[in-house]
Amino acid sequence: MSYFKHHVFICCNQRTNGDVSCNDHGASDIFEYAKARVAELKLNQSGMVRINKAGCLGRCLEGPVMVVYPEAIWYQFVDKEDIEEIIASHLVNGVPVDRLRI
Repeated sequence: MSYFKHHVFICCNQRTNGDVSCNDHGASDIFEYAKARVAELKLNQSGMVRINKAGCLGRCLEGPVMVVYPEAIWYQFVDKEDIEEIIASHLVNGVPVDRLRI
């Protein structure tokens, strides 16, 4: 049994060697947005949804990326609209967003 209904890890890695990383695509801003939006919807209550910043998740060329546990569903996102769709569909209603899955 998972401690959280959904535990979300958003890669915010920034490589310093010039290689592509998720933060090159605004992942840290999206992390802040997702965390605030989940709080606004009161989904951040005990045992519900936890949004965490992650270091490199190893899928840099597909970034920016996030993974939602316990289902281990990976997403590639582009903007806040994608995050809104993931929150509404997956985190609220339990239906993964197929068009964003990787």
